[in-house]
Amino acid sequence: MTCLCCGILFADIACWPISHLPEEGELVTTDKIELNLGGCASNVAFDLARLGVPVTLAGGVGDDALSEFIVRALSVPGIDTGFLQQFPGHCPGTAMHINVHDQDRRFVCTTGANDLFVFNDDLFRHIRANSHSNRKILYLGGFFMLRGLENERTVEFLDTARKHGWTTVMDVVLNGHRPYWEILEPILPYVDLFMPNEHEGEKITDCRDPYDQAKTFLDAGAETVLITQGEGGTLYFGTAEQFRTGVYPTDYVSGSGAGDAFCAGLIAALHEGLDFRDALRWGSAAGASCVRSVSTTGTVFNREELLAFLNEHSLVIENI
Repeated sequence: MTCLCCGILFADIACWPISHLPEEGELVTTDKIELNLGGCASNVAFDLARLGVPVTLAGGVGDDALSEFIVRALSVPGIDTGFLQQFPGHCPGTAMHINVHDQDRRFVCTTGANDLFVFNDDLFRHIRANSHSNRKILYLGGFFMLRGLENERTVEFLDTARKHGWTTVMDVVLNGHRPYWEILEPILPYVDLFMPNEHEGEKITDCRDPYDQAKTFLDAGAETVLITQGEGGTLYFGTAEQFRTGVYPTDYVSGSGAGDAFCAGLIAALHEGLDFRDALRWGSAAGASCVRSVSTTGTVFNREELLAFLNEHSLVIENI
């Protein structure tokens, strides 16, 4: 089994929930402010390692203290960081997470070195060299925050991966007001599993109904589409079946990283050879475990915890 995670790497500075946003000149206190690992590729790789899936990670960092923190946080058993690309004179992707009681998260961020990351020759060689492995999964996380990948080279890389037996999985993070559909459309025919949330789907397609969003992505060439809806569960649209899931019970603190944990759980299940229904159970359980703190990875289940949780809880799955 082989898994390659490519995409955005971030350092996250997050406050525990505050009572209200400060007015101009006002100081509002919080119980704690944390420096944590962030970014789709970082989080998915870290969570996969916790779930017992060895992973190779590729992304861009700078050469400052926050970049050193990211590299150090990712230097754990199960993660190969040999494909990280360092860009001197640049900061890494960095985000401030502002959490307010009973409100959705707010963010202030810079993409930093993520915009300089590219699919270089080493990554092409890695794809080809692992063509004989079973259940090869290539995850591309945080597209639209990776300006260096918005070109034909990405089409070539995904096409090469699929021709060598890799399953390609992709999600996005919207960044500013841009022609999202124009950028994404040429890439979708090379994506086996596309995983936006419903708000991203609306921004990309101009369709409010997630069913219409999914049809748009499928018509453009994506093999399978998952649309996550937070507390509303997940919609699955494949060639053979369509269904929706509920969510597992959890103690909610912050949603940061939940989508990445969901993705990691799903990939881990696919690595096990499980079908998509079971994969969504794994993903939903991992996502539910993530939201119990402001950290994107701090409370995500390990493999034993996830299996125990699945034995104790059921997930509603309905055909549509």
